[in-house]
Amino acid sequence: MPSSTMTIRLDTGDKDLITAYSRVFGKSVSDFMRESALSRIEDELDLKAWDEAKAEYDANPISYTAAEIAEKYL
Repeated sequence: MPSSTMTIRLDTGDKDLITAYSRVFGKSVSDFMRESALSRIEDELDLKAWDEAKAEYDANPISYTAAEIAEKYL
C-alpha cells in the first residue's frame, strides 16, 4: 500500500515528550504516533459496540449459554 505524509503541529514540550516516549519503546515517532492513533480509534469503536450491545441487552435482557449458542449456530 502506498504511504502518504501527515503533518501535525505540536508545542516543543509535547514533541519532546512524544519523542522520548517512543524511544523508550524502540519505535520511531512515526510508528508510535500511527500505532497510538489507530489504537485509540479501535478503542472508541469497541466502546461504541459495547454501548450498542448493552442497550440491546437492557431492552431485552435475555442471555444464552455457550451450549445454546453452539446448538443454534453450529
